[in-house]
Amino acid sequence: MTKVTTGATMSLDGYIADASHGGFEHLFQWYGSGDVETPTANPEMTFRTSAASAQHLRDLNERTGALVVGRRLFDMTKGWGGRHPMDVPVVVVTHTVPEGWEPESDSFVFVTDGIASAIDRAKALAGDKEVGVNGGTIAAQVVEAGLLDEVHVDLVPVVLGAGTPLFAGLTIAPLQLDGPFRVVEGEGVTHLAYRVRPVA
Repeated sequence: MTKVTTGATMSLDGYIADASHGGFEHLFQWYGSGDVETPTANPEMTFRTSAASAQHLRDLNERTGALVVGRRLFDMTKGWGGRHPMDVPVVVVTHTVPEGWEPESDSFVFVTDGIASAIDRAKALAGDKEVGVNGGTIAAQVVEAGLLDEVHVDLVPVVLGAGTPLFAGLTIAPLQLDGPFRVVEGEGVTHLAYRVRPVA
């Protein structure tokens, strides 16, 4: 069965972006904190991390078959220039298909009828690989729909003070997790993985 995971780089106080939807210069320092190169589908984006983080990124890329993201992230990144750096199809949860984009292509599928439909579509695209879900309100919607299997956190030693939490607007807290079942110590980051405990 296709596994559904969410993950994000997160500050020590639990935020994946600051109050102005930025702060990435602090959160993403670990992507340039080492000398092991990890190329992406974007020739202008190569990560240079510690060896442990590089292996973590390679494993993540090999496991992931499709992504589910919200419209805000899609718009912020301008559709990653037409193809996500992980080089997998992306299902975008939105109310309307953005102007100038096809409803479906090899790179993007726009789903307008809710999170469950988006997850179903992503699972079909992923095959026997994982579906990755971006953090924030989309992650909260997946949890609330009972569709999330694992939570992956890249924990960095910075305190943002305010911002967007990993599960923004979650209405079913507390959410019980088991683990961590994986802990990888990188340079300036600790990669953690937890299993979502089934709701009784």
